Amino acid sequence: MTGSWKFLNENDVIDVVAPGYPSKPHEVEGARDFLLKWKLQPRIPKGIIKPHFLHAHEDEVRWSFLKAAIESRDSQVIWCLRGGYGSNRLLPYLAKLKKPKTPKLLIGISDISSLHTFVTQEWGWSTLHAPLLDRLGRNLVSAKHEKEIHDVLFGKTKKIEFKKLKPLNQAAREAKTIKSRITGGNLTVLQSTLGTPWQINADKKLLFVEDIGERGYRVDRMFEQFRQAGIFKKCQGLILGDFFGGEEPGGTGEDKTNKVFKRWAEDLEIPLFKGLEAGHAPVQRPVPFNTSCELTVNSGRVLLQIETGGRP
Repeated sequence: MTGSWKFLNENDVIDVVAPGYPSKPHEVEGARDFLLKWKLQPRIPKGIIKPHFLHAHEDEVRWSFLKAAIESRDSQVIWCLRGGYGSNRLLPYLAKLKKPKTPKLLIGISDISSLHTFVTQEWGWSTLHAPLLDRLGRNLVSAKHEKEIHDVLFGKTKKIEFKKLKPLNQAAREAKTIKSRITGGNLTVLQSTLGTPWQINADKKLLFVEDIGERGYRVDRMFEQFRQAGIFKKCQGLILGDFFGGEEPGGTGEDKTNKVFKRWAEDLEIPLFKGLEAGHAPVQRPVPFNTSCELTVNSGRVLLQIETGGRP
């Protein structure tokens, strides 16, 4: 596969970037310690974090660090410290960069969805929607799920299986077998790509979405904009990850997102599934983007198998 990345070995260099929000100094050191624990060599630029009213640094500086990570010849992986907001401001810079000859592996979630979308669609890279370094450095990932990420990166696992998906509409129940590729990420961030040169393209793909802190009406509005923008038209299916923290105000604890998904299950002609263990909830399993995958439905049971995209 042209966009495949190379499996890690001990002592490999990991380029650490902060394209969005800042991390605190102890979180940066936690990320460093985490990579050292895996016997990897963290390359964290001096001055990666500087006080700023929104981001980890000025746009030009965040871009200079990202560009250096993309162009470095002695590393295979670019791992993001945290999400927040800021990555989409770097896309015009990325668009001026010549496509690298050798693909690298980009890792991150949330705001990093902007970068995933760009490098998969413009450069054909395979990427990994997986926990951010500051989360791993704060020991917020269980030993079981930390091992899963380790085994993916070091080539011990060639395929990731998800067995907890549930079909939400008739098209999903009748799907049988879908051979495709996965794209997507954070719903709000993907919405910000609409109308730009780097708009999310889900044609002939399975679209995975997740979000945090978005109430039901906001999720519904985003889905409606996706429909009106034609994103769902040629999509092979929609897969819901975790939608976390969308309770209505007033202290009732009501969350209307499931009602929203029920409505869309009836409205959409494409298969709709829920239950992918990825997003902002405590369990954040790795989801490879732009690699071969197969989703099978048998007597209501769903199995999604995704190739990691790595190579020796």
